Amino acid sequence: MTIESRVGRQGQSREDQSRLTLLIRMLLPVLVMAAAPALAQYPDRPVKVIVPFVAGGGGDTLARTVTNRLAMELKQSVVIDNRAGAGGNLGAEIAARAPPDGYTLFYGTNGTHAINQALYKKLPFDPVKDFAPISRLTRIAAILVVNPALPVKSVAELIDTMKKNPGKVTFASAGNGTTSHLAGELFKSMAGVDIVHVPYKGGAPAITDLIGGQVAMMIEVMPNAYQHVKAGKLRALAVTTAQRSAVAPDIPTIAEAGLAGYEVSAWDGLWVPTGTPPAIIDKLNIAVRKSLEDPAIIDALFQRGAEPIPGPPAMLGAHVVSETARWAKVVADSGAKVD
Repeated sequence: MTIESRVGRQGQSREDQSRLTLLIRMLLPVLVMAAAPALAQYPDRPVKVIVPFVAGGGGDTLARTVTNRLAMELKQSVVIDNRAGAGGNLGAEIAARAPPDGYTLFYGTNGTHAINQALYKKLPFDPVKDFAPISRLTRIAAILVVNPALPVKSVAELIDTMKKNPGKVTFASAGNGTTSHLAGELFKSMAGVDIVHVPYKGGAPAITDLIGGQVAMMIEVMPNAYQHVKAGKLRALAVTTAQRSAVAPDIPTIAEAGLAGYEVSAWDGLWVPTGTPPAIIDKLNIAVRKSLEDPAIIDALFQRGAEPIPGPPAMLGAHVVSETARWAKVVADSGAKVD
């Protein structure tokens, strides 16, 4: 091969490479645009939110309050799909296995994403690996309530009654391992009293029996219990948060009422299956945060004892990690187990 032919081929090779580079540069925007329509048009059909609780309960009501407004932001229908069972694990597993396309969201709580890891021997999903956070929604206060027939009007009087009647005072919960159960166990441990746990299949039947006098007390999230306090059907002794609730500022905290260091609050958030495109997550995050800035939504949540706390996805992710450790200790100390 002559020098001239080699040079000619090298020149041709460089020319071919230049043409290929130019072609790639020309096609790249087209390729990006070809993949972008689904993201740009999202959502172009109804979005489903899996709620792992029964319809009409406290969690379901909070989820619907937020998602009704979310539908306006997304300009698309948002449909609630109630999949109750196994302390929220059933719905969580279904959501974790859904296609990561942004059309299946999951409404989770401190139960599904923190407590259950310590409570169950094995979960059918991984709260961290199987879900990508969108945003935290609210912080939810709980309230210690008693049947009005019980002759106590303060936490101190309640503890005194419990100590004088070991093993005779009952406390209801929404079920083994729920926030209301663990809140009661924590109270029992810190107060050094012997009280009997009576688990129910949900907060609603527990409160019904509390009102009817079948059980003596309950520590339940405010969205479920406070309406009955306002109606005079239950007596509120204290709230469980570190500070008094803005919803009921006249009710003391359990800590200031005599049980120093006691603090329990529930929380919730929205997730999508891992693998959902970041652009979709960002769009959902913006929509959620705008929804929770709506004065009407803030008021609706406030009236149910919930405080909006939206934020970036990373904030919810970090919160799950810290809460998992905290609730693991509460579960261990209480000895609570669910097979």
